[in-house]
Amino acid sequence: MGELIGATMGDLVRSGRIVDIALMLLALELALLAWLRSRSGRAVLDIGLLAHLAAGGFLLLALRAALTGSSWETIAAWLSGGLVAHLVDIGARLRIGK
Repeated sequence: MGELIGATMGDLVRSGRIVDIALMLLALELALLAWLRSRSGRAVLDIGLLAHLAAGGFLLLALRAALTGSSWETIAAWLSGGLVAHLVDIGARLRIGK
């Protein structure tokens, strides 16, 4: 049983499918947060939250690119997208703090 799980996890990581699963969970988190916020009467989604989730998504896509042997340019592009999203997230947090 342990060998089967190890082989399956190895296949998931080598193929990058583990990232696909994580991205689906990230999308599920976004949907759940939107639903909870709409029920509470708050703004459905704000820019800070979207940027925060986008930064994580970009990092996951960079990981998937690295796992599947993509070029360094592709990996760098995903990481750059993550940096931009992270900076937007920080900016939104600083505006809220004022």
